[in-house]
Amino acid sequence: MEEANGISITEWRVNYSETDQMGVVYHARYLVWFDRARTEHLRSTGLSYAELERLGYRLAVGEARVRYRQPAKYDDLVTIRCWVRDLASRRIVFGYAVTRPGDDTLLATAETSLMVLDSAFRWTRLPAAVTDRLRPIPDPVRL
Repeated sequence: MEEANGISITEWRVNYSETDQMGVVYHARYLVWFDRARTEHLRSTGLSYAELERLGYRLAVGEARVRYRQPAKYDDLVTIRCWVRDLASRRIVFGYAVTRPGDDTLLATAETSLMVLDSAFRWTRLPAAVTDRLRPIPDPVRL
């Protein structure tokens, strides 16, 4: 996992259990990949979901939008780039781009909007110590 200019990079090898009978990645698996990339992006800033939960915060996905462009297939190596698109006191929007590094084909783009909740699942605000680590950047690709 690397990070450059506010973009974290996670690589993943498509395994057989993620594909359908045609050997193409099942569409819902991308959401799992985005969760993994988002978790690693937070970790790269010095935060983790576990740390946020210890502090009494929860990040719950409120919206997800995916644009499938080309299929990922069994045994492909994929790269998932993740970044913060927008940040408010009670919401974080992450962007994603999935590519096949061998030929740099853009496979999918997406965004997820996460709500900030307290441990009782009520809306709350993230403290400045957290938001200071999450800097929004312009999208590196068209979503």
